[in-house]
Amino acid sequence: MAASDRVVLGPLVGAIDQGTSSTRFLVFNAKTAELLSHHQVEIKQKFPKEGWVEQDPKEILQSVYECVEKTCEKLNQLNIDITNIKAVGVSNQRETTVVWDKTTGEPLYNAIVWLDLRTQPTVERLLKIIPGQNTSFFKTRTGLPLSTYFSAVKLRWLLDNVEEIRQAVRDGRAMFGTIDSWLIWSLTGGKNGGVHCTDVTNASRTMLFNIHSLEWDSELCHFFDVPMEILPKVRSSSEIYGLMKSGALTGVPISGCLGDQSAALVGQMCFKDGQAKNTYGTGCFLLYNTGQKPVLSEHGLLTTVAYKLGRDKPVYYALEGSVAIAGAVVRWLRDNLGIVKSSSEIEKLAAEVGTSYGCYFVPAFSGLYAPYWEPSARGIICGLTQFTNKNHIAFAALEAVCFQTREILDAMNKDCGIPLSELQVDGGMTNNKILMQLQADILCIQVVKPSMPETTALGAAMAAGAAEGVGVWSLNPGDLTAVTWERFEPQINPEESEYRYARWKKAVMKSMGWEISEPQANGDSSIFSSLPLGFYIVSSMIMLIGAKYISELELKEGLCMVHCAVQVASSERWYKTEGLAASS
Repeated sequence: MAASDRVVLGPLVGAIDQGTSSTRFLVFNAKTAELLSHHQVEIKQKFPKEGWVEQDPKEILQSVYECVEKTCEKLNQLNIDITNIKAVGVSNQRETTVVWDKTTGEPLYNAIVWLDLRTQPTVERLLKIIPGQNTSFFKTRTGLPLSTYFSAVKLRWLLDNVEEIRQAVRDGRAMFGTIDSWLIWSLTGGKNGGVHCTDVTNASRTMLFNIHSLEWDSELCHFFDVPMEILPKVRSSSEIYGLMKSGALTGVPISGCLGDQSAALVGQMCFKDGQAKNTYGTGCFLLYNTGQKPVLSEHGLLTTVAYKLGRDKPVYYALEGSVAIAGAVVRWLRDNLGIVKSSSEIEKLAAEVGTSYGCYFVPAFSGLYAPYWEPSARGIICGLTQFTNKNHIAFAALEAVCFQTREILDAMNKDCGIPLSELQVDGGMTNNKILMQLQADILCIQVVKPSMPETTALGAAMAAGAAEGVGVWSLNPGDLTAVTWERFEPQINPEESEYRYARWKKAVMKSMGWEISEPQANGDSSIFSSLPLGFYIVSSMIMLIGAKYISELELKEGLCMVHCAVQVASSERWYKTEGLAASS
């Protein structure tokens, strides 16, 4: 087609939105924020054992290539010139952990997904060498409790259990990253000069990152026994990292990177202190912008880096309430029970009855996240009668998403002191009008949904387009496109809402304490399985017991003692794996 026939729209920006369930590539007009075209590919999840969740990093990468090419084909069919795409941003599922070989470009194991629970025994062994077995011991540095959720324990499991990874570390071939790092490295050349980096929002979800200094923390790396040389370089969320090296967008800079929930916060334009958004995806994530100072929660929320939109720009922080299972419960009803054939059918089923008829569904498939942080919980459906049918269960599943949001919103209101008067929402599930009305009813506040719900991808595009050296997207408040909203008002009285919420809380209590960790397998080479370390743990605990509140100074002292334990165990592990091999 002749160049003169092309539609002229001004600068365009692409966004890779790599989520837990699917990968998408979307292209926006940088001047109007209009979505021009997109393509989506569903990603397979693997469940090799109970509680284990994995994905194939090569499948994820291939899905990105496919989405980029298909979207560009669609733009060409619309007579839109793809040479106007001036930058690409990346938004990704956070915490999901990948280790690969930099000489071959091949992953050394499947990606361990953020939902995965295999590391609970690792967490429990780590807790034994923390003063007071305090899960919040590192919270002053990381903003996070010790949990299976975050990347550090997933990486520790890989180092303990996958010989190929241990050998690659010894040989200097191993690279670690979350999904953003894997994609950016691969897209910018891979083994032929790919850029190994991450941004501050993704780094803040690893438990290896100091959210105050904005650097990898050597003491945390020592505690988890993670070699710092395998970590990616930490960059801001908006700068040129490298250029696309293949495909239709060869030569286009990758200049934006945000964890998916931070991207949604930017896409919702929550740039002021006190603004918040809730994203309904595989999980459900409520972020509240706290400005340039991190706020530590006293009610089970996380402190996380919200964004840093440029190398010389200030960092902003957020309080976050994380729910593991939201959209995933619909996928479970579809794939595991066969109640629906497609995810969109659940709205129709729920609408046919308009009530759960006293049925309550707690989808604690991966334990409970905020505000409980209870790994022993498991999913339950209670209140069943002979009258209950699949429609009631579908309705209860949607209610469960809303009740979980109510719990984290209550915690956030307590931490912040000023209750939200409305909730901004986004994500794929917000297309379900029954869900949105339920959410307004259960929260007893207005729920507002932007007319363009692709705010996660939009946030990544905004960061990419605003980067120094690109400069096609202005983030000045006066230049931002006005947003139109769809509003949902509460339609039930507060007394009914409170009654249903109290019944939900009763169901949550019944879901707890179902699961205990499996005993450690014989021959485990974990750094925490040695007898001398056990004696050291006891002595360390005696010296440090009674420390209810731990200052930064005490944290450093505790870490020094813990480091000694790690060194003892590491020496023993070396003797078992290397020394014995040498002697034989």
